[in-house]
Amino acid sequence: MRARVIELRVALTGQGLDAGPMTIAWHLEREQLRAPSTSTIRRILHGANLITPEPRKRPKSSYTRFEAAQPNETWQSDFTHWRLADGTDIEILNWLDDHSRFLLSCTAHRPVTGDLVVATFLTATEQHGVPASTLTDNGRVYTARFGGGRNAFEYLLPVLGVRQKNGSPGHPQTQGKIERFHQTLKRWLAAQPAPDTLRELQAQLDRFRDHYNERRPHRGNDRRTPGDRYRATPNARPASPREGHFRIRYDHVGSNGKMSLRRAARMHHLGIGAAHRGKRVLALIDETSATVIHLDTGEILSTHTIDPTRSYWRNQQQEPGRWPGS
Repeated sequence: MRARVIELRVALTGQGLDAGPMTIAWHLEREQLRAPSTSTIRRILHGANLITPEPRKRPKSSYTRFEAAQPNETWQSDFTHWRLADGTDIEILNWLDDHSRFLLSCTAHRPVTGDLVVATFLTATEQHGVPASTLTDNGRVYTARFGGGRNAFEYLLPVLGVRQKNGSPGHPQTQGKIERFHQTLKRWLAAQPAPDTLRELQAQLDRFRDHYNERRPHRGNDRRTPGDRYRATPNARPASPREGHFRIRYDHVGSNGKMSLRRAARMHHLGIGAAHRGKRVLALIDETSATVIHLDTGEILSTHTIDPTRSYWRNQQQEPGRWPGS
């Protein structure tokens, strides 16, 4: 047993994975072995000189710990930096469920923009449902409140009934779970071959996400994997969810003043207006109508009645006929 504990410590550390006593005990149990107590495992590691003393490390008991009661009650988000083999700086954008530590999204960009925050959030909601709230820092990609006005993300959340929460400036402990997650991610990436391209880095992140969610016990989850805990209880929902079935589409108005939308295997074209060409928009589509909102201002640019028999849906806010500037 002592030899296997040491083997696991060396193997997990070499892969950039967590290799603490609790994790080692979890792996032993999965091997159908009777694991010793974590204190015994810790003594074995000390005896083999495999633990580096950290006398200045702040004790966990000194922290006030908060955890959402349900999956999707709060999603935390932040991004961190990594470098390709040639030194190119890449930003990795993450979405993490506060309750379970389930990694909802992990994507590499050069760089992260407000548009990408919206796009990755929408992709995550399509896969996992809409959260009740989000928690981020005060970065410009998440909020424009210190510069006046609102950004695209701040316009999107109220449409979905999602409450936006931002940590206090200069107080990263509020987003402590995702800050700690970044340490885990970087330790794993450091043990992998340096990627040459953005695509190679994304492939590594995809492998990490699968391992982190489904094959790694988490101390904060009572030694369950994030995936197990995320699926264990019903998900929270927004306090004021939009009624009925709907979908959302994040796009730009084309140079012809139109936006294309596929519905029931047929392509339709929404006439928004040539005056709005190039604008960033959010389209909200339900069973009977489509509403297009300008993400920079929050202005409703057009409304459209859904007619499956027609390929072109005109803007109901404009009188029929040729519009000025079109």
